Parts: sequence; structure tokens; C-alpha cells
Amino acid sequence: MALKVLVGCKRVIDYAVKIRIKPDKLGVVTEGVKHSMNPFDEIAVEEAVRMKEAKLVNEIIVVSCGPAQAMETIRTALAMGADRGIHVEIPLGQMDTFQPLHVSKVLAKLAEKEKVDIVMLGKLAIDDDANQTAQMTASLLDWPQGVFASKIDKTDAGLEIIREVDGGLETIRTTLPAVLSADLRLNEPRYATLPNIMKAKKKKVVKMKPADLGVDMAPRIQVVSVEDPPVREAGQTVSDVDDLVAKLKDKGFSSA
Repeated sequence: MALKVLVGCKRVIDYAVKIRIKPDKLGVVTEGVKHSMNPFDEIAVEEAVRMKEAKLVNEIIVVSCGPAQAMETIRTALAMGADRGIHVEIPLGQMDTFQPLHVSKVLAKLAEKEKVDIVMLGKLAIDDDANQTAQMTASLLDWPQGVFASKIDKTDAGLEIIREVDGGLETIRTTLPAVLSADLRLNEPRYATLPNIMKAKKKKVVKMKPADLGVDMAPRIQVVSVEDPPVREAGQTVSDVDDLVAKLKDKGFSSA
């Protein structure tokens, strides 16, 4: 049986951009800054497309939550091979309080509405590094989860997933439907070709709001302060072991 996959794609500040903190220290500057699809979400889209090419999937739906510019992210995913898109409109002024729990609720509602077999996400977004959305989506749906996936295989009973853990690799088996999150080594995303970019412009994208899905937008956490990491101190050259030990004692790293 061919599967239906829902892939979440987030629009984030491009990984090559130097981040600047807002003067009020409640976020980062996003105006006039280059954005692109979250790299881990690109990997999730690529994996879904590869599954479709292997005749395991018959439809890929991509969803992005954000302002009007999020449509660019959706079109990129469509050009990579997704079939249709859903744009959940979030005003630019509300993005600072749009949190992983809200995204998880949106994804869970869409998964139920679209009757999908797999929800596929990147393991985290490179802007907030939350690493929460896949896990909370699985909890809300009461579905099994395979997060940090570095290899995904279809089995008669469901899926076999090799996932990256602190101690190495772990192999798990899940039934379907399930929620998956892509790790860095799952695949290498393709570049969208010009013909596919042109075709993507004609693919269907539905717009909706969180309220249409019954999702409460009230923030659950408050950002107290966003700050630059401390400036790294210059290294020092030591003449011998005794000099090293003395300097470590001066820094409070050694009590010997």
C-alpha cells in the first residue's frame, strides 16, 4: 500500500548569515536578512521524495507556518518533488511568540485531516535549536516516533529506522502511522532543476490560519533575554607542564 506523507518545512535565517541580536534583546534581527528552508527540513523533503520514487509513497504534502514569505519555502519543496502545499498563515508580528507547541498542534490537526501515514520533519530548526516539534507531534497524535533518523526502510509491519544516539546507532521498528525526524546523515538533498521550479509554480497551495484548525495561539513560554555568546579568550602558550598546572590553578580548574 502506497503511503501519504506530510512534511513540515520551516523558513529560517540562512545558515551563512551572521546573526544580529535585536536592541531589546528579545530576539534576532530578521528584516532584510536572507532566509531559506531549514536544512534538516530539506533532508526530510528529500527522503519523502526518494520514498515516492521507490513507489512507497503516492503523495507528499508540504506544510509551512509563517508570513507570506513562507510561500517561497513551500515552492522550494514543491520544486524538489512534493505534490502540493499548505501555507498556515502567521503574521510577521506574531512569529516571535509562535512556538514549537503551536507548530506541533498544527501538524497534528493536519495529519488527522489529511489522513497521512507519516509526518516527516527535520530533527530541529537551526534558528531556535528547540528539537521539540516531532516529539510533541507524536505525543499529540499518540503515534510512535522515530527521531534522529539516519536510515529509514519500509517493512511489512511498518518501518525500520536507524537513529543516531549518543552511544552510536540504534535500530527501532515502528508501526504506521508514525512521526519521523531527519538527522544530518539521512541523505543529501537534491538541487531543484529549472523545469521543476517552473512546474512548482502550478502546483496547488492551500492557505489557512491556525484558527481554522482550532489551534490556540497563546504563547506558553516567555523569552526573557537573547544574548550573544561570550567572546572567546585568546589562547596562551605554556613553557612546560608546571606552567600549565599553575595557569589551570589560577583559572580555578585544578585543586591539586
